[in-house]
Amino acid sequence: MVRFCDAPLDEAVRQVVAHIREFRPDIMVTHDAYGGLPGHPDHVHTHRVTTLAAQAAGLGQLYPDAGAPWQPRALYLATHPHSAVPALRDVIGARKAVYSVPDELVTATVDVSAWMQQKIAAVLAHRSEVERGALPGVIAGLPPVARERLFATEWYIRQTPAITAPAQRELTV
Repeated sequence: MVRFCDAPLDEAVRQVVAHIREFRPDIMVTHDAYGGLPGHPDHVHTHRVTTLAAQAAGLGQLYPDAGAPWQPRALYLATHPHSAVPALRDVIGARKAVYSVPDELVTATVDVSAWMQQKIAAVLAHRSEVERGALPGVIAGLPPVARERLFATEWYIRQTPAITAPAQRELTV
């Protein structure tokens, strides 16, 4: 099995830049810098690649063979606020590390309860993790009411890519 965290950074960024320039999204979503609650190394690498690619896509000098420059307006980092951790700890216990951020860093809260079936199905598609007892496996064993309570809300930190417009020259007085 190939781990994404072992993928060369520059090549992964180049590939994502090509997709950004082709699809021209206004908004992108990725993991926070911790790689989500469990801090999975592939999720951490996904954060690195996506944040770098969101910036690089707007710079024509970088990856010129990947298409015309395009700059997304915003990048949303999926995260968990500290206040959400106690309810999760009740389910997973203290045996696993949980990465979260101060509540004041969260800029968007989304009720996803209408899409719970699709969300849980996507989480459970990680069969190797379900079988190994990782967080998807824990989720698989929860009754529907507990799943709804723990996973019906998503939290994000909005970032604006650094390269959004030509720099304004400051006046010297």
